[in-house]
Formats: sequence, structure tokens, C-alpha cells
Amino acid sequence: MKRLGGVRTDPDQALLLRARRVIAVQTAAAITVSLLVLGALALVVMIHSQNTAAATLLRQTAATAEDVDDPPPGVWIFMRDAAGRIDATEDAPAGLPDRVTLDRVRAGASATTTRIDGREGGYLALTRQRGTRTVQVVMSRHEQHDERERLLGALLAGEVVGLLIAALSAALLARRATAPLAEALTRQRQFVADASHELRTPLTQLHTRAQLLQMDLRAGAGPAEITTDVDHLVTGTRHLGEVVEDLLLSTQLGRRDDSRAPVDLCTVAAEVITEQAGRARNQDVTLTLDPGAGGPAVVRGHRAALRRVLTALVDNALSHTSAGGHVSVAVGREHATVTVVVRDDGTGFDPADAERLFARFARAGGSDHRRFGLGLALAREVISGHGGTIEAWGSPGQGAAFTFRLPQAKDDLS
Repeated sequence: MKRLGGVRTDPDQALLLRARRVIAVQTAAAITVSLLVLGALALVVMIHSQNTAAATLLRQTAATAEDVDDPPPGVWIFMRDAAGRIDATEDAPAGLPDRVTLDRVRAGASATTTRIDGREGGYLALTRQRGTRTVQVVMSRHEQHDERERLLGALLAGEVVGLLIAALSAALLARRATAPLAEALTRQRQFVADASHELRTPLTQLHTRAQLLQMDLRAGAGPAEITTDVDHLVTGTRHLGEVVEDLLLSTQLGRRDDSRAPVDLCTVAAEVITEQAGRARNQDVTLTLDPGAGGPAVVRGHRAALRRVLTALVDNALSHTSAGGHVSVAVGREHATVTVVVRDDGTGFDPADAERLFARFARAGGSDHRRFGLGLALAREVISGHGGTIEAWGSPGQGAAFTFRLPQAKDDLS
């Protein structure tokens, strides 16, 4: 965890925020540049169209006009005869015609298009010689100027709105684009937490068995005692390998149907009882198994994962049962369902915490400040992944019971 301005920040969260910020800025910039390019292209096309239309109108008017009367709107015609007299359209703006150009064309210059300064947009003039007359057609560019102003205003407003939309869209896209990264980081952290939790117990057991083997060797124990210790050590390493394999596959639990096999929960429960028997004796707690009637209790699933669930439940029961107490594991079969109940007469818990128990690292409510850790949360994930349910019952000072139900294997139904 880093500190920024005295506030602790999660490195993963900081990475996500930085990635979202970069993606949002880049996306918004790309959209903004695209809008600017489109606006510029629209303006260029409009100006080109205006210039083409103006040039066409001037050429046609200069070529066909017989007099200065009735020109197109916004256009004025000036004709200079051989004697130098100039006829002009009524209401022609002051400063027109362009006499310099008229004189030049009359003197033999080719047809000339010129721009004349004036009110907004100015004027565009075409001067040419027609027989003995010099014709000058002048067009006001005021309307074209106003049209460009309106287009620029619309483009500016569109750019502002587009920028806001780009910012919102970029933020949304950035969040959606980084969602897989956030999920991957969450799963990575969850896997590390799960691995740490699940490996702690088997590693402790292995260490204890290795110590027992070491003490037996130093005490000169016979082959029988050493063989037993070695057998326990080998069993522990096998269980450790199963836990590691199950952890690696836990994120794909829902897609592992093809690898499921029949699992007898009576057998699994017996193995867990045998494994935890030493701890129960050391705590002076009675640990029993009731396999029920009706033979095996077979479900389809992953043996290591289901064994992990039973180990977690028994371990939890032993942790909350004091000396002289009793922990039992009962297996039952009813209506195509296998039911396993792990019950203890220990400290129990507030019934209001029944659901909270299955949350990761949850804490009890009220004055009970216990932290429940990961074991029960993992148990629910495994049972849910097998299509079953798990629930808890408890009462302060009266013990607790954890019950999970799984569909009985079809091949085992009578």
C-alpha cells in the first residue's frame, strides 16, 4: 500500500485509475480530433462550393447580360462603351465599379477576376471585353460570409457538445475496457489469499509429522513407528498436492464438469475424521462420524475440493469447541440428495451472523469481533460449484451446525 497525501492507496486500484485515465484521455482526444477534421473538411467543402458557384454566376452573367438592368440578386453590372461612358445597375454600392480593372481590360488584358474590399465578405468582380463594350459584373459576398459564419457557429457548438460526449464516452469505454483487468487483479489477489489460507493447515500438519519423525529417529524408534510416521508424511504430501491442484483449478470450477467423478462422502468424511483425530485428542474433544444407513453417499464432483470443504468445517468446529466438548459429522441421504452436517457444542455464534459467516474476511456483528477468514467462504464456493447449498445454524454458548447438501450421483440412486 502506498501513501498519497497521507492517504493509503491500493497499488492495484492506482494502476486501474491510471489505465482508465490514459484510455479516457486518448479516446477523448481521438474523438475530438476526428470532430475537428470533419468540421474542417465541411468548411473547406463549403468554401469551395461557394467559390465555384460565385465564379459560375459571374461568368454566365458577364456572357449573357445585354444591359445593366435586372441582374441576379446581389449582383451589379457595369458596362463601359467605346466612348468611355459607364452604365451601372441602380443602387450599386459606393466605390464600384473597379475602374482600374476596367481600364486594364479595355486596354487589351484578358478577362480578370478580382476581389474588392467592402462590407462583410467584400465583393468578387469579373471583368471582360465583349465587342466594343467592357463588362464588369460584381457580386456581393455578404450572404456567403454569413453562411460561413453560421456554419462555423454550428461547428463550434457541435465541437463543444461532441467534446462533452467524447469525455463521457471515453470514461465509459475506459471503465469497460479496464473491467477485465480489474477482474484479473481481483482474482489474482483472491487466489493468493485462498492459497495462503488453504496451504496453511496441510503445511502445519506436514511440519508436525516431520518433527514427530525426527523425534522418533533421534529416540531410536523401531521400523514400525518410523514406517507409520513416514506413511502419515506421505499422506500429508498427497493431500497438499491435492489442495494445490484444486486451487489452480478453482477459478474454473463451473467449467470442470467433464472432470468430475463419483465421490463417496462417507469415505471422505472418514478420512477427515482420521486426519483430525490427533488434534481432537490434544484438545480433549470427542470427534465422531455417523455414516448413516443406506451404504455409500455418492455424489459427482471433485474429491479434493469436497475434502477441503469437510476439512474446513471440522477445523472450524474444533477451533470453537473447548475441552470436553463434542464434534460430530453426520452423513444422510434423502430424496436424491446427500446431506452432511458438521455439528459442535462449542461457543456458537449469533444467528444474525449466519450469512455473514460465508463472506470473505467478514467480522461478526455486535460485541463479537471475531474474523471469519476465508475457509467458510471457500466452502460455499465449492458447494455452489457442485450444484449444492450450504447453510449455518448457531446460538451463543450452544454450539453450531453447518449443513451442506449435494445432488446424489444418478448411478447411486436405488
